[in-house]
Amino acid sequence: MGVVRPSGPLPARVYWVRRTIVLGLPLLVVALVVWVLVGRGAAGASADGELPPASETSPAGTDATTPAGDEGADAGEEQDDASSDQPANCAPEVLALAITATAESFPAGVSPTFAVSITNTGSEPCLVDAGEAQREVVITSGVDRVWSSRDCVAAGTEERTLLLGGGVVDETPLVWNRERSAQGCPAGQPEPGAGTYSAAFTLAGATATPAVFGLG
Repeated sequence: MGVVRPSGPLPARVYWVRRTIVLGLPLLVVALVVWVLVGRGAAGASADGELPPASETSPAGTDATTPAGDEGADAGEEQDDASSDQPANCAPEVLALAITATAESFPAGVSPTFAVSITNTGSEPCLVDAGEAQREVVITSGVDRVWSSRDCVAAGTEERTLLLGGGVVDETPLVWNRERSAQGCPAGQPEPGAGTYSAAFTLAGATATPAVFGLG
């Protein structure tokens, strides 16, 4: 089949241009429609890809939130560290106890007084409760138990916790009122007579050399 040659009063080139425009315009419209549809689809896919899923958590939220279990573990570790830093109780072998009468003999009407000391002979600090409920000074005359500091403990003196550094000495005075005592602190005890007496001091498993003194 041959190509139809244009005929008419105008030059053939004019007719060919018109045919090209008529045939090409629909193709251009179709191409534009396809381009618009494809462009919208790509934009929608891109937008959907940029949105994070609802179940995901942003990095900032993850960093700022600490699980409750981890917080509990950290608190436990801090408590363990604090406990490990606390000094231990003084062992009996590092405690050196001493009790000394301030005079060799005390005349009638004069209450005997003593110097009572606790020394940490170790190199590390340690704790010891030197309250009246823990330490004991016992005065005897031969086999006669005359008085004990634990028989009549005054309120508020039961506890006295000491932190003793290595080589540190704690010294306190002790006064005996020259009266007998017994367990339960009963009243009406007889007054001790003149003679030779001994004062012994014990604390936390340690014992001092007894102090010997006289009553006039």
